[in-house]
Amino acid sequence: MTLVMRRLERLIGFVLLVGVLLSAATVLLGGVLFLWRHGSTPVHYRIFRGEPSDLRTLLGVWGDVMKGSGRGIIQVGLILLVAVQLVRVLLTGILFLLSRDKTFVVITTVVLGLLTYALFYAGR
Repeated sequence: MTLVMRRLERLIGFVLLVGVLLSAATVLLGGVLFLWRHGSTPVHYRIFRGEPSDLRTLLGVWGDVMKGSGRGIIQVGLILLVAVQLVRVLLTGILFLLSRDKTFVVITTVVLGLLTYALFYAGR
């Protein structure tokens, strides 16, 4: 295994570690903020209310974050968690490309395409 491949493997591990910790901290911050503001609000379990429409798009989520919304911050943490997986798959694809493993390059490219589709286009 070459030095470049070892460094890339370490980078993948570092991206996963930092990304997951940052995502968890963001979700925790949003959860604390949400509970601080809405923790005493009674919950009606007989009525189902889905996510507000502003939390279903990246621009809507960003707008909620700018307003200081706890739900928006939680959503950013979850988007960050998915983005970490996108970066991981991309780096893994580069690693397979460097090792000249054509089968895994194709599989990784398909997975990257599916993840990208799910993040940006699914649910519309």
